[in-house]
Amino acid sequence: MLTGVGAGAFGAHALRDVLIPEFAAVYETGVRYQLVHGLALLFVALAAERRPEHAWKAITWLFGVGILLFSGSLYALSLSGLRFLGAVTPVGGVCFLAGWALVLRLAWSQRTPVADSGPGQTG
Repeated sequence: MLTGVGAGAFGAHALRDVLIPEFAAVYETGVRYQLVHGLALLFVALAAERRPEHAWKAITWLFGVGILLFSGSLYALSLSGLRFLGAVTPVGGVCFLAGWALVLRLAWSQRTPVADSGPGQTG
């Protein structure tokens, strides 16, 4: 989160007059995804403290690698103009998706079943 805020401030101030609008938008997307997933990592840490399943560690790695590949490639692309760096971005996106899929799987597996109180049953 610290580096995401720093990257955002750097983009808003130091790069404002340097980047063309297309690359400024690319840079901003990198910052946004870094901040969202940095916040998600805080929630993952809290969840892992309460229920220490091994999947939380995998989620942490997936989000961390996702930030490096997704946001990092967008930063590099916007600052260098080398469009081939955009080929790395989807790999980071897949890491984000896999991490969120694991979050959903854990949430589903840890849900509390609701007692069935169908017609004629009192509960």
